[in-house]
Formats: sequence, C-alpha cells, structure tokens
Amino acid sequence: MSRRTMWGVQALAFGLGVAVLAAGWTTTAAEARSRHHHRSHHQAAAHSYDPPYASIVVDANTGKTLQATDADSLRHPASLTKVMTLYLLFERLQAGTMQLSTRMPVSAHAAAQAPTKLGLKPGDSITVENAIRAIVTRSANDVAVIVAEAIGGSEPAFAHMMTQKARALGMMRTTYVNASGLPDDQQQTTARDQVILGRAIQERFPKYYAYFSTRKFVFRGRTITGHNRLLAMDGVDGIKTGYTNSSGFNLITSLHRGGRHIVAAVFGGRTAAWRDARMRDLIGKYIQVASVEHTAPPIALAAIKTAPKPLPPEKPVVETASVTPFPAELSAPPAGSTAPLKPNVVRTFAVHANAYNAPETDGHFTPSTAKPVPVTTVATVKAEAPPLPPAPAPEKPTVVATSSPETEATRDSIPVSAIKRGGWLIQVGAFDDEQGAKQRLELCRSKARAVLGEADPFTEPVAKGDKTLYRARFAGLDKHSAEAACKSLKRGEIPCLAIKN
Repeated sequence: MSRRTMWGVQALAFGLGVAVLAAGWTTTAAEARSRHHHRSHHQAAAHSYDPPYASIVVDANTGKTLQATDADSLRHPASLTKVMTLYLLFERLQAGTMQLSTRMPVSAHAAAQAPTKLGLKPGDSITVENAIRAIVTRSANDVAVIVAEAIGGSEPAFAHMMTQKARALGMMRTTYVNASGLPDDQQQTTARDQVILGRAIQERFPKYYAYFSTRKFVFRGRTITGHNRLLAMDGVDGIKTGYTNSSGFNLITSLHRGGRHIVAAVFGGRTAAWRDARMRDLIGKYIQVASVEHTAPPIALAAIKTAPKPLPPEKPVVETASVTPFPAELSAPPAGSTAPLKPNVVRTFAVHANAYNAPETDGHFTPSTAKPVPVTTVATVKAEAPPLPPAPAPEKPTVVATSSPETEATRDSIPVSAIKRGGWLIQVGAFDDEQGAKQRLELCRSKARAVLGEADPFTEPVAKGDKTLYRARFAGLDKHSAEAACKSLKRGEIPCLAIKN
C-alpha cells in the first residue's frame, strides 16, 4: 500500500471516529435536555399543587395546644380515616367480641376497592391481626372495607357508627361516609379532631395501639412495607399517613421523649417528603417545651343517642387571650356538649371577626427553614356540629361474635374499656343540665385524682317525670377503688354512691 493510500485510510478512520463521538455527544446532550425538561415539568407541577394546609401540636400530658394553624378548618382526612376504622375494631377486641385470630370474609365490594390495597379476592378471608397490620402499613382500602362489613354489616352502616363515635369523643366537626378515606366530598374532619382521635386511641387501647409502630409484615410470602417514614425518628411510636389529591399529604404523629408526649397533625402537604419535613420541624421544636408532668384527664366518651339538630349558621364570635410565649390552650367543652370553646384567658377583649384563622405565616413553608411564628392570640369560633348522616338500614354482620355485643347506646354511655377493666362505678350527683354534671366530674377528678385518674367519666340522662336529669358517673372501677373514691369525695362533702355494674 502506498504512503498516500495509507494516509487516506487513516484520515477516513479519524473522520469516522469524530463523527461517532459527535453523534454520541449530540445524543447525550439531547437526553440531558430531555431529563432536565422532565424534571422541570414535575417540579413545576409539584410547585403548582397547593392543597389546603392545616397543623396542630398538642401536649398530650396536659392537653394544651402548643401550635395551631387552621386547626379547626374543614379538611378531607384521606387515609387518616382508617384510624377510626381501627378504633372501632379495637373496641371489639378489648370487649372480647372479636379475637386477633377471627377470620373476616372478603366481599365483592371490598375486593373492588381502588388501590392501595392488599389485592384479596371475593370469597377469601383474612384474620383480624393481619387486617390491622395491612391497614397500618399498606393502608389497604380493601381491608378497611372488610373490617367495616364485619362489624357494621355494610360500609355505610359502619360509617354511621364511625361518625357517632367521633361525636362521642368530641370530634364535633368530623363526618365519615366510608371506612377507607377514598375521595368523597362529604368525608370531612379537622386537624384538631384528628389529634383528639390520635390521643384517644392510645389512651384506651395501649395494647392494640402498639400496632401503629409496625413498619413491615409478611403476608402470604410477601413483605408488605409501610408508608410512615416518621417511625424512624427517635421517640415516634405512630400513627398514620394519608393522601388524596384533594387532601394533599396528611400525617398524625405521636412522640414520647424524656417523659414528654406530644401528638401532632399536618394536613395538605405538597409531597410526602414536604409533609414529613414539616412534621419533623414541628415536633422537634415543640417537644422541647412540652410538660413532663401528666395532668390531663382521659378524653371523655359521651353518649350520642340521636343526630344533633342542625341550627342556622351564626356569625363567628371571636375572643383573644394574651399568652407567652406560646398560644394558650383552648378549653374544649366536654365531649358531646354544644357549648363554644372558651380560652383560658388572662385578659379578654373584642377584636374584629376576620382575625380568626389568621395563618401562622403566609401558608407556604420551606421545610428546611420553616419556623412557626409564636402566636400571641388564641381565636375561638362558636360553631355547631354538623348533623349526623342518617343511619343506613342495618344488614346482617358477616362475623359471628364470640359473645353478645353491647348495644351502641351502652357502648357510648359507658366506655368498653371501663366495662372490661372493672365491674363497679360511682355516681357523684344528678343535675338538671348536662353541663352541671360534667363540671361535677371535673371537680371530683381534681379532688380524688389518685383514685379516679384511670376511671372513665360519663354522663347518663334519665327521665324523671316530665324532666330529664343528668347523672354524673365514673366507670372502670373495682369494688375497692369505688369505695375508696367515695370515701375521699365524701370527706370533701361531695355525695358519692358506689354501684356494682
């Protein structure tokens, strides 16, 4: 081969190499531009997604609110709904009418639920324990309906029971229409109501509440992992995440650390990571100022026998209370009462109504830098609870109970946990109005806290001729503690009668 030919071949090879490199560089650059455009599109979409935000942090040792932003504004609960689904299931477990090994059948309606779900088939079955784990980790919508049908006979009937229980717990702005939290405009709650539920479920069912710390479990050879990333945080023991497009990313969290205990809720996160970061900021800040002394009474369970009659809307009545450095706790009325919230005031004066629900900031947070602004006023709105939806026609339950369950009226009048713990109760008075009975219950607890600290206060209406009296009672006592409580109260000139349940 001549030298000229050899140089020509080398030049051709070099040219081909440059062309290949250029083509590769062009392709790589195009892919990079495409990836950048893809990321930018999703970042823009995430930025434009702005569901309504709300948050609250409550010191569970004292019951005081440490932080609140739109905590009483209506929001969609999404899968936080399943906390109430499990509350009603835990009641049956504690009462002994269901067992962890009880098998619940899968209906066609349950199997047809939208993801996320466990993917069970009609005619299949699942144990109560696996159902709890599936709801806590996978937030399985099909399993939530299985539980609803097992307890209520149908999902609508169970949803009515859920709403009744919410009102009995004092969740006066919460209405449930399904057991899963799948989108429905009528399914509404507030951040404050969800914290009440988050506190109540662990107060009443500590044994079963422990399931909320489950990060994963094995079901039929598959490992099911959970959504709650906050469980990795020191001191967090639960409880539940939730998401729908209309609600945004929601979360209830319970944290114990150094004798302190707070329960918090965040609604309306733009992403799961944003929501989690916001929750870390809140609980990281407010756990430092929470009390180490437990003084809060248990959350009362009031009797709800009929749907509240709806009243015409009232103009908001706003009061403010001076506090330092954090907001004063709103003194919530006893569960079941329609009395307005009243702040623990230092000085009270009138302000313009539009001060209510003023945002903590402009409502837009950057998780890494967002810091709640200390609030120096507490706003209170007088509002009536929305009416309970009509109860659906009952259907035959799909689970045979191991013993005869109590009626709903009995369960709402005397907590199931109290019936299970002790066979005695005490009566400390009868009053013309329910508020007087509830005030007596608070007085008795303050005077005999050592004996009544674990008892369950409740009021019981009883007809006397043409009028109704309200008995003030404590349940969940044994004979010794009932007699000791009466002895202590009588020393303070408070009438007391011990009664075997």
